[in-house]
Amino acid sequence: MIGSQEELIARLDECGIKITQSTLSRDLKYMNVAKVPHKNKGYIYVLPNTAQHETTVSSNISDNITSLTFSGNLGVLKTKSGYASAISVPIDNIDHPAILGTIAGDNTVLIILREEANRNQVVEALLHIFPMMSNVL
Repeated sequence: MIGSQEELIARLDECGIKITQSTLSRDLKYMNVAKVPHKNKGYIYVLPNTAQHETTVSSNISDNITSLTFSGNLGVLKTKSGYASAISVPIDNIDHPAILGTIAGDNTVLIILREEANRNQVVEALLHIFPMMSNVL
């Protein structure tokens, strides 16, 4: 488990790969690598396919969702501070036909719905990923 870019740069250097922090940061973003909370290490990096549909990750993360509201074709998912990015990754990974994509901040995930999307479809998709989210709906 890697918890910081400095740690990842050091590990890559041990393998003979030289990379700058700015290049690494761009590469991590391009690969949709997310930094998620970990109970022992603080935060760790995870690849998108490791966060997708994992109940253990979803159960832990969904405890940090505080609300969901809609306005037009936008959904605003509020989280505890620092959890929005970790929550947005599995939403983007499900590639649901009603969801165009997400934008994550510190404690807010903006969910952009397709024009023809039904809010109930989005709620069902979110509950599939984050079953414990039903407590805040």
